[in-house]
Amino acid sequence: MGVAHAVAQGGALVAALFGATGLSGWILGNGVLKSVVPGVTASMKPNTAVALLALGLSLFVVARSPVGTRAIIAARTAAVLGGLIGVLVLVEYVTGVSLGIDELLFKDDTAAVATGVPGRMAPDTAVSLALGGVAALCASLPRLPAWASQIPGLAVLGLGMLRLYGFVYAVPQLERFGHLTGMALHTALALVLLGLAAFVARPEEGAAGLLLNAGATGALGRRLFVTTLVAPLLLGWGVLAGEDAGLYGTRLGTALLVSAHVVVFSVVIFTALAVGRRLEMARARAEEQVRQNELLQAFMDHTPAVMFIKDLDGRFLAVNSTFEESTGLSRERVLGSRDQDVLAPDQAHRVRLADLDMLARGTPTQRQESFDLPGGTRDFLTTLFTLKDPCGSPYAIAGVLSDITERVAAQREVQRANQRFLALLESAPDATLITDGDGTVVMANAQVESLFGHAPAELVGATVEDLVPGPRRPLHSALLRRYLRLSDPKPTVVDRGLYGLRSDGRVFPAEVSVSTLKAEQDTLVFLTVRDITERRQAEAERAERYEQHRRVAYTLQHSLMGEPPRLPHLPSAHRYLASVQDPGVGGDWFDIIPLDGSRTGIVIGDVMGRGLDAAAVMGQLRAAAHALARTGISPCQVMAGLDAFVGDLSDQLVTCCYLVIDADVQEVTLCSAGHLPVVAVAPRGSAHRLRAPISVPLGVNESCGVGLSFQQTTHRLQPGSTLALFTDGLVERPGEDIDSQIEVLARTLDIALKDAPPGPRVLDEITARLIGTLLPDPSAHDDDVTLLLIALPEPEKAAVAPPVGERRSVLL
Repeated sequence: MGVAHAVAQGGALVAALFGATGLSGWILGNGVLKSVVPGVTASMKPNTAVALLALGLSLFVVARSPVGTRAIIAARTAAVLGGLIGVLVLVEYVTGVSLGIDELLFKDDTAAVATGVPGRMAPDTAVSLALGGVAALCASLPRLPAWASQIPGLAVLGLGMLRLYGFVYAVPQLERFGHLTGMALHTALALVLLGLAAFVARPEEGAAGLLLNAGATGALGRRLFVTTLVAPLLLGWGVLAGEDAGLYGTRLGTALLVSAHVVVFSVVIFTALAVGRRLEMARARAEEQVRQNELLQAFMDHTPAVMFIKDLDGRFLAVNSTFEESTGLSRERVLGSRDQDVLAPDQAHRVRLADLDMLARGTPTQRQESFDLPGGTRDFLTTLFTLKDPCGSPYAIAGVLSDITERVAAQREVQRANQRFLALLESAPDATLITDGDGTVVMANAQVESLFGHAPAELVGATVEDLVPGPRRPLHSALLRRYLRLSDPKPTVVDRGLYGLRSDGRVFPAEVSVSTLKAEQDTLVFLTVRDITERRQAEAERAERYEQHRRVAYTLQHSLMGEPPRLPHLPSAHRYLASVQDPGVGGDWFDIIPLDGSRTGIVIGDVMGRGLDAAAVMGQLRAAAHALARTGISPCQVMAGLDAFVGDLSDQLVTCCYLVIDADVQEVTLCSAGHLPVVAVAPRGSAHRLRAPISVPLGVNESCGVGLSFQQTTHRLQPGSTLALFTDGLVERPGEDIDSQIEVLARTLDIALKDAPPGPRVLDEITARLIGTLLPDPSAHDDDVTLLLIALPEPEKAAVAPPVGERRSVLL
């Protein structure tokens, strides 16, 4: 895009020079500088010259981006100045009122030539300058889209071209509209340059980006654009020249012009199609070649053998990743090099002779050879063959080197391997038995004697079943047979339900590691046996301690939560399920707090985390919430107090919801700190969530250093409505949407309360039903669960209760 920036800067600078030239003509009194042909063509007015100079300099600075802040401010000021001059002149034309700017700088001595009002520029010039100011200003604002400057720039370019067309075609109406001032010829040239500069000032964006991109579409677009600008101009000039020469009339000239346009644009279209087709074919061939090269390189890189391709002169054309790993040289270092640049001189000479021999034979060759590589001397089986073109002529040499170092060394290691195997078997810390596929012992190490009381030689020929207590032999035999029937048995460890038998008749729990080895036609089974009597005793002791700890923790949590009071006028039911995860206690709590008169406070919360720490924090919060609620303050004030309390604790986050039920007026005022919604069911309605402003959880304000307010809202409920409060352990499941689970709870609650008076017994049955629906397997849940149902009483005169509604107040 450097060329585009250069074009923009050059066009803007030349336009500014045109403006400076016209202004110099007025300063020096030179008629040639004012107009191209003094006394014949219109002159460039002083205001036009100033505007062109300002806009040209503005676009020149913008096109040099990035520039300093001061330069940008100066460019925007110049753009506003140039545009303002055009706008003021347009105001004069529209209103017919002179603003005194036409001869503000110089008295117009060219008013006799194509001038309506002395000193006043042409109306199309004023429009162009106004649009040019908009284009220059928008181009200097990178936050605006590129089209905001490109569209006005094209309009300026079009107005300038229109004046040039009038000059070329000798059409005075395009120079001057009626008695109004005409546009000077060099003004038109300057406007064309200004429009071009504004259009390409941001060449990477908008329409300019489409036209100037480096791809095939940009090249094709530039050709079509030049053709669109040049071809109609030349065709129109040719037709007018024929008409002026008397070769044909206007109607025939028009027909010839249309026909010429059809021919030219048909040629352009088919040329564009041909170019596009060639580009498509070239791209398809390139993509296919790239794909084949990528497939070949991927195949080579995924081959464990060393692979390479060389030209006939021995230069490397391709190598795989194994080649790089073996030689310690990068692919970039190898490609283009010869053998002597990669290998030692004697090895490179030997490799080159082998290549030439294969080329002379014309058939693939295979040989075994050794190479000194950075990792040491390695043995390879080398296969060489030629790659041929479609004509059958070789154009490259390919080689595949399979590392057979291990194979060669294996023959020398057989005896030593047997000795090492025996030593390894004897050094194993556990009793190890090797049997055939039928379970007959073929080898045993010395440790079997200390475990089973039998010497290794005594066990050879015996069966594994002889080392298992009689009642358990069928199970052990079945397990071994099932393992051996696996298509690909993997090493495994079994430590449950297996027992061994000592020679003195004692039985012990055992852990057995089983693996197999295919040895020619036979299958060998390796059994490593370990006495785990002490481990079983330790596990039993640990399980007993864990159960004691869990009972203590559970008792502690229930003592911290306490038993909420049962109020005769406010039936309720609740369920609490502890987490099955260690230690089985968590931070859920709820409380029912009798307040003054018919008002009752209900609080539910969840301390993030689980364990004794969460339970301890829960106990403190329950006591604090109870104390704050008993003061009779509003729910949002209670929540603010709890937030301050949690802020004093270290790294704690708590969700909480506190509501106050006024049984006399059937109102519920609630405030939530990041807690799940309260679900309400009217006696003759459907379950719905009570809308409440959700604030941040308790403890967030302190940790973030902000003071977000807690809001409360008041709902008027129908008499006999039921409220459901719960924690996330009831509705949160991995992979499931929590809102969907809440909807399940609402539907279940709605169905359960149909035609059922919400008394204590009914509420208790409904809590059990909700737990069974949302927790099909309570023994597997990993979070503590709290569910509380509250039924609003049926007043004696419920019919006079005010209409159901909602009021919200923002406190604290």
